[in-house]
Amino acid sequence: MQLPRLLLGSARRLVLGPAEAALCGLKSIKGNCNNFYTTVFKDVTYKELKNLLNSKKIMLIDVRETWEVLEYGKIPGSVNIPLDEVGEALQMNSKDFREKYNEVKPSKSDRLVFSCLAGVRSKKALDTAVSLGFNSATHYAGGWKEWATYECSEKKQEN
Repeated sequence: MQLPRLLLGSARRLVLGPAEAALCGLKSIKGNCNNFYTTVFKDVTYKELKNLLNSKKIMLIDVRETWEVLEYGKIPGSVNIPLDEVGEALQMNSKDFREKYNEVKPSKSDRLVFSCLAGVRSKKALDTAVSLGFNSATHYAGGWKEWATYECSEKKQEN
């Protein structure tokens, strides 16, 4: 009778092992879970982004490829850090960050907003930033497409 019980225990560990480990992991970061979920699900709207940019209280990081920014334009005040560089960039020392991106490296408490073309890559960048401890990070889901549309309609209304 020991063999089936042993096999059952092994099967349980095989099936539930990763789930139990994940649950234990969630318990161990319980204090950070609320911040994580608040951050992940809070998108910045066009108007909020415009106000934040005017207040100079954020760093807007455009995670599109450099060629996209050069070809299509960018949101004024944004810093281009392509998506595949975000994790490394946020872990750089301040001197290297300034040399590469010509900006002061954000601290983990700084308000970061990520943008891209339409919100997919900026969400990935947000997930990376949050995993690195940047708990005040959000993303502009509308991206360059929405920004350009609003800016064009505002300019037409001014004329």
